[in-house]
Amino acid sequence: MMDATTTTNPTQKKILIPVYNSRGDVEAFLFYPNLHNRNGEWIGWVTPQRDVYSVLGHYVGTLTSEPRILRTRVMEESKPSVTPPPSPGKISPPATVPLAPMMRELTYSTIDILLEEPERLHTLDVGEFREDMD
Repeated sequence: MMDATTTTNPTQKKILIPVYNSRGDVEAFLFYPNLHNRNGEWIGWVTPQRDVYSVLGHYVGTLTSEPRILRTRVMEESKPSVTPPPSPGKISPPATVPLAPMMRELTYSTIDILLEEPERLHTLDVGEFREDMD
């Protein structure tokens, strides 16, 4: 397991950021650029443009500054899948996290991925979008 404050560069300290759902519950952690679930398992990553991808390379949504993972309910043009980076391994999430900040109301056209479609962010060993074994 990796300590959430470990980095390869000692002058630059990575920060573990809790990612909330719209109810204010912590559902994921961002250890940039990787997303981990509450158990510390890798579930996806975030690009510098704040696009969120699953461990299989499928577009999931966008990371907001609140931070939440949101996307439009109807995607007129789907983003192509990308090759995922190597798995970063498991992290040790903290025992306590700060309370959720005030979040703006969502319109009907926007969905909260961690609340309405959490199955889109799954670990490598589960998920309906995983390739079948022969």
